[in-house]
Amino acid sequence: MEETLKIIISNLVENKESVEITSKEDEKTTTFEVKVAKEDMGRVIGKQGRLAKSIRTVMKSISNKEHKKILVEFIG
Repeated sequence: MEETLKIIISNLVENKESVEITSKEDEKTTTFEVKVAKEDMGRVIGKQGRLAKSIRTVMKSISNKEHKKILVEFIG
């Protein structure tokens, strides 16, 4: 799942080297913290947060197959 998220984020940003994804796991929840360069943050979040919401929706649909809850946080 982390690799899928990295592919999605990398295709959105210009500075691909600055993309960092860390994961924290609990029993039923996995939290992915996505760090990108400041100038790329707007590209990842999108207008009114629509793109960020779409990314979260895709990740949740992937996680339903594994019966886990996924949270995606964007850190600037």
